[in-house]
Amino acid sequence: MLAKRIVAALDIEEGRVVKGIQFEQIRDAGDPVELAVEYEREGIDELVFLDITASHEKRDILLDLVKEVSRKLYIPFTVGGGIRSVEGVRNLARNGADKVFMNTAAVDDPSLIEKSSKVLGSSNLVIAIDGKKTDSSWEVYTHGGRKPRGISAVDWAKRAERLGAGEILLTSMDTDGMKGGFDLELTSKVVNAVNIPVIASGGAGEPKHFQGAFEAGASAGLAASIFHYGEYSVNEVKSYLSQRGINVRPTD
Repeated sequence: MLAKRIVAALDIEEGRVVKGIQFEQIRDAGDPVELAVEYEREGIDELVFLDITASHEKRDILLDLVKEVSRKLYIPFTVGGGIRSVEGVRNLARNGADKVFMNTAAVDDPSLIEKSSKVLGSSNLVIAIDGKKTDSSWEVYTHGGRKPRGISAVDWAKRAERLGAGEILLTSMDTDGMKGGFDLELTSKVVNAVNIPVIASGGAGEPKHFQGAFEAGASAGLAASIFHYGEYSVNEVKSYLSQRGINVRPTD
């Protein structure tokens, strides 16, 4: 059985790592290069780098910063934010991204998924989905959580897979930053709707929350604030999971 992955998120604003609550109340968390190196040293399995205002500001991602971080890392490095074209995808790959993820651009132009998949290979293309609970489902939001799109998150995940996505990065806007646990209902519904890996994101507050996400079928669990602010180490999370029979990569 494949090992479950622990992923750290680096949300970038004006060249700094930041973290918010439900996509608001943003506060500083440190230097992205320093944090990336430290997380790799601690045994994180992957890093996700998101320029959180690039799409909203209609600008390109900070390529120099992507390049600087990638030069320091040996673990998989996934990058997104502000992608609007296949050329933008190529630029990220050229500047050190192992995998590329997109959200807003894919919703605006679903054909970009198919085109990008042909350039990168589907296994290296991740579709990020930010979902917010409605009365009966979860609605997709884009532009850094600012714009509702009237699309079901579960249906969009299925379509993204058909178009060539190799992985889903699924964030619950309702649980993001709340530290009460991942949205297990949403995670389970998306996992059961697709045949590609799903990264659960939004709400990790302690090691047991990762266990819940993995039991719901997620292939990876992503966290930010619990690592950024020293609440738990990567080793503490992995040790907790390993003791409960969940297959994770060792930190040494």
